[in-house]
Amino acid sequence: MAAVLTHPMLPVALFLLALYLVFLWWYGGKGAPLSAAEIEGFKRALAPPPNDPASQQILAELEALVANDDGREFVMQNLVRHRPKALYPPGHSYSDDPREADRRYGRSIAWPLLRYGNLPIWIARRAGNFIEPDGADAWHYVAMVRYRSRRDFLRFALASEKKNNFIHKWAAIEKTHVFPVQPLISLVFVRAMVGMALALLGVAVGGWLR
Repeated sequence: MAAVLTHPMLPVALFLLALYLVFLWWYGGKGAPLSAAEIEGFKRALAPPPNDPASQQILAELEALVANDDGREFVMQNLVRHRPKALYPPGHSYSDDPREADRRYGRSIAWPLLRYGNLPIWIARRAGNFIEPDGADAWHYVAMVRYRSRRDFLRFALASEKKNNFIHKWAAIEKTHVFPVQPLISLVFVRAMVGMALALLGVAVGGWLR
């Protein structure tokens, strides 16, 4: 026992274990469902003015998102088509490149996403055509973003709204289809990958200490 307690790797192992536990706490994914009071609070914070013609649609979409919330993690599927030219409101001096506007949006939401344990797990550019029915939308790329919960998705949306980050998104995007999905089969094991990375780091440090 004394040899274990004085082993030079013990502080490293404890530090890496603590780091992994902090990661698991941040990454979460098994919280409590939204309460009725929380839902009403988010609706008040995110809804546009009552005289805005889009307000009822936005409220309906928000209610559909939180219906039967179980407090657990989920993935949001984003299908995106860019505008021919970025369209910013008057008074903004950004370029009219829609992809540049989209990249600007991506940079602006990085911290609001990560702050609440959310992160992109898949972004892919369209690489061609295969089976495409008449009238199908010509999407430019697909993005899948993991959210810790619907609560954390709404927190992210509220933080981004306050910073006016969405101005870049709507300047870049002509059309989008966004909907939540629950994986049935997934080879994305974030918790395991982080654990393995820390374990390998521990092995490397142990080899260096020897």
